[in-house]
Amino acid sequence: MELDNKASDSAKSVKLLILDVDGVLTDGGLYFDDNGGEFKRFNALDGHGIKMLRESGVEVAIISARHAKCVAHRMDGLGVKHCYQGQSNKVIAFEELLTKLDLAPNQVAYVGDDVIDLPVMSKVALPIAVANAHPYVKEHSVLTTLNTGGNGAVREVCDFLLTAQNKYDDLMDSYLL
Repeated sequence: MELDNKASDSAKSVKLLILDVDGVLTDGGLYFDDNGGEFKRFNALDGHGIKMLRESGVEVAIISARHAKCVAHRMDGLGVKHCYQGQSNKVIAFEELLTKLDLAPNQVAYVGDDVIDLPVMSKVALPIAVANAHPYVKEHSVLTTLNTGGNGAVREVCDFLLTAQNKYDDLMDSYLL
């Protein structure tokens, strides 16, 4: 991820990271069995990044246009309490999150990959696109990850936020004890 001072300064005050699901936490593929059951592949590195971010005091939420039981299951396993699925208008969920957590838009980062994410991305301090995002989304982002969605992009963002908030080194050192 190419960093600049504006992104690092914005990241210092982030108290909430909002993630899209398809194309960000997953590779964007939609997998169905013969009975219509949906499957998604999540990255373990992304999951541990989310756990470390939460443990450092940054809330994590998802806002997804689609609804899938496997997403609820994965987020439950990661301790993510703020899960908004089936949100065709993601701004409604975003505004609800701000009220619920008593936060301002300048305390929020959002990671997206497609144009449906732009209405929220345009409102937050730190809009981030994954490497495989639509070009228009990248154009309207402050940062673009080096990794693609579902392949470590979220971990990259988590590590960036932890580093900007001077929490990364202590967290990493704790694994060497």
